Amino acid sequence: MSGADATTRHPNPPERLGPYRILQVLGEGAMGIVYEAEETSPVRRHVALKVVKAGLHSKEIAARFDSERQALAVMDHSGIAKVFAAGATESGEPFVAMELVKGLPITEYCDAHKLSVQERLELFVGVCQAVQHAHQKGIIHRDLKPSNILVAEHDGRAEPKIIDFGIAKALGTALTDITFVTQWGQAIGTPAYMSPEQAESSGLDVDTRADIYSLGVLLYEVLVGRLPLDPGVMGLPAFLARLATGEASPPTPSARLRTLGRDDQLIAHARGTDPARLRGELKGDLDWIVMKALEPDRARRYATASELAMDIERHLANEPVLAHSPSTAYRLSKFVRRHRAGAGAAIIAVVAITAGGIAATVGLVRARRAERVATQEAAAAQHVTTFLVDLFKVSNPSEARGNAVTAREILDRGTERIRGELKDQPLLRARLMQTLGTVHQSLGLYKPAHALLADALQIREHELGPNDQVVAENLTALAAVATLEGDYAEAERLLRAALAIRERRGQRADTATATILMGLAGISARQNKNVEAESSYVRAIAIEETALGASSPRIPRMLRSLAVVQMREQHYPTADSLLRRALDIQERTLGRDHPDVAATLLNLGALDWTEGRFADALAPYERARVIDEKALGPEHPDLASVLNNLAETYWKLNRYAEAEPLFRRALAIKEHALPAGNPSIAVTLNGLASLLRDEKRYAEAEPLFKQALEIRGKAFGPVNPNVAETLKAYAALLRSTGRAREAAALEARAVRAK
Repeated sequence: MSGADATTRHPNPPERLGPYRILQVLGEGAMGIVYEAEETSPVRRHVALKVVKAGLHSKEIAARFDSERQALAVMDHSGIAKVFAAGATESGEPFVAMELVKGLPITEYCDAHKLSVQERLELFVGVCQAVQHAHQKGIIHRDLKPSNILVAEHDGRAEPKIIDFGIAKALGTALTDITFVTQWGQAIGTPAYMSPEQAESSGLDVDTRADIYSLGVLLYEVLVGRLPLDPGVMGLPAFLARLATGEASPPTPSARLRTLGRDDQLIAHARGTDPARLRGELKGDLDWIVMKALEPDRARRYATASELAMDIERHLANEPVLAHSPSTAYRLSKFVRRHRAGAGAAIIAVVAITAGGIAATVGLVRARRAERVATQEAAAAQHVTTFLVDLFKVSNPSEARGNAVTAREILDRGTERIRGELKDQPLLRARLMQTLGTVHQSLGLYKPAHALLADALQIREHELGPNDQVVAENLTALAAVATLEGDYAEAERLLRAALAIRERRGQRADTATATILMGLAGISARQNKNVEAESSYVRAIAIEETALGASSPRIPRMLRSLAVVQMREQHYPTADSLLRRALDIQERTLGRDHPDVAATLLNLGALDWTEGRFADALAPYERARVIDEKALGPEHPDLASVLNNLAETYWKLNRYAEAEPLFRRALAIKEHALPAGNPSIAVTLNGLASLLRDEKRYAEAEPLFKQALEIRGKAFGPVNPNVAETLKAYAALLRSTGRAREAAALEARAVRAK
C-alpha cells in the first residue's frame, strides 16, 4: 500500500494456556488481561491467570511480570494472594498463575455490608499486617488502592487479601535485573493513592513509607467515603504538582464530612449511624491517625505499617495513640473516656479547640498561597476568554456589516491583534499566541500555527528561562506542528528538548511526558524505525494508564498507534485486536460519529488493504469519509488521508473511474494545506501515478513519480521503504515503455533502499 495513513476489544480468550483451561475474563488493563482459569494438573483448582496482552510483550514487561512472580513467591501470609506458577504462552507472552480471590474491593465491601467504623478499623488492621509482612520480606507494593485489596468471607469472617505486587520494588535483594520502575524512571502508582515521593521522583528513592501514605489515603476513604484529594476534581497536573511539592493539605476526615452536604446522610447510613455521631467518632484520634499517615514529610509518618495498625488498635481500646501529642491533657482525656467519668468533657473540649486552631492556622497559610496562584491563573484565563469572545464578534452582523466572514479571516484578525497588543505583558501575549496557534493547527493551517507557536516559545524562553515547564509544553506543541509539516528532524529535536526539561524537573511519569513519548514514537514510525516506535508507545501507554487509568480517553489513540507498528511488522492479528479494542472504547465513550472513531476506522481499512482484502476495506473507509467530511469540513488534511486510502482501494479493485477523482481531490487538499515537501503529498502522488500507469497514461504518470521520489528522498534519505516503493512503481512504468536499462537501475536502487 502506498504509505496509507494508518495509526479493542480484547480478543476472544483462548481455550487453554498450558495446564490451564480458560473460563472467563476477570479484568483487563492496557498492559494485560486477567483470566479465571481451571488448573487441570498436577492439581485441580481455579486460579487467576495474568497474561501480558498480545502486542505489548517486551523485555521490560517480561521483567515486570518476573518481578511480580518472585515478589509473591517470597511471601507467605494469609492476607496476600499466593503465586502458584509462572510461564509463557506459545507466542511468548509471560503469565503468572496466582490464587483466585473472589471478593469485593475493600471500600465496596465495607459499604455493601454497612460496616461500622469499628468494624472497618478492625478489617483495616488486617491489611496493615499483610503490608507489614511484605515489608519484612523487602517488598514495597507501591500501588495500594481499593481494587488491589479484595475482601471475601471465609466461615462467616471477612478477610482482606492484597493482590497485584506487579510494581513492587525489592529492598534487600534484586528480584530481577530489570525493574519496571528503574528501567523507565517513571513514578509508578495510581495518582490518588500515590505518595509525594512517588510523584516527585524517578522512583529510585521510594521506601516502605510510600505504602504507609497509600494506607493513609485508603483509611481516609474507608472512613469518609471520599478521597482526601481527588485528581479528578482539581485536574491531574495540579494534583501531582501539589502532591510532589508537599502542598497537599487535605481536611481531616471529620472536617471533610462537614463539606459533603446531603451526601453525609448516605455516608453515615453506610456506616450504620447518623452524620453527627459519625463526625464524633472521627474527630480526635482517627483524624490524627489518618493525618499522621498522610504526612507529606515521610519522616513524620508512621515508620511501619505495624505501627499504624497498633495505633488503630490503641484507639479501639481507648488508649493514647502515638498520632496525638502526648500531653497531660490528652492522656487525662483518654483516662476519663475509659472510666466514663463526666468530669473529663471540659478537658476534651479544650484539647479539641486548641488542635483545631492550630490546624486552621496552617490551613489558612496554605490556602492564601494557593489563592494567590489561583487568582493569577484566573486573571490570565479570563483575559484569554475575553480576547477570544471579542475576536469572534466579527461574525456578528453588526460587526461584519453584511459581509461573510470565514474562520480563517477571524484567525488572521486575531493574529494581527496579538502581534500589535500586550507588549507590556509578554507571558500573556505568549499564552494567546499558543491558543491561536493550536486553533490554526486543528484547522489544518500549519504554517501560521508554526509561526505563532515559535514566537510564543521565543517569548517564554526569554521571560522564564530555558528549563521552565511552560517552555516544555510550548516545545511539545511546536513539535506536533513540525511533524504535520513533515519536518521530522526538527520535530524530534523539539520533543527531545521538551523531554530533557521534564526529566530535569523530575516530571517523568505524567501525561505530558506520555504525550512527548507518543510524538517521538510517531516520528520513529514514520521513519520506519519500528523497534524504537514500539518501545516509546509501550512506555507511553504504561505512563498514561498509571496516571489516569485504563479509562483515559487517550488510551485508544495509543493502542491505535501501536497497532500501526504491529501492522508494519506483519503482526496482523495483534494489530486487529488492538484496533478493535480501541474502536470499542471510542464508540462507547465518544459516540459513533467522532473524528477519533474515523481515524481508527481508517486504520482498520488499512489493515484489510494490507492483507489484500480490498473489498472489505471499502466499508470502514467509506464510513470514515462520512464522519470526517461532517466533522472536519471538506478541506482538512485528515479527510485527504481518508480519500487517498479509499482511492487506492478502488484502484486495487480496478475501479479506475472511481479512484482517480478521489486521488485528485486528496492531492488538491494536501497541496493547499501542507508545505510543498510534505511526505504526505508524496503518498498521493505515488498512488495517482500508479493508477495512471496502469491505465497506460504514461506521459501523465511519469512526472508524478519523479515528484514523489524527490519528496520522499529529501524527507527520508536514500534508504527507506517509502523510497523503495516509489522506485519500484516508477521502474514498472519504465519497463512498460521499453526503457529496460533505466528500469533496472531504479530496481537496483529499490533493493538498496529497503
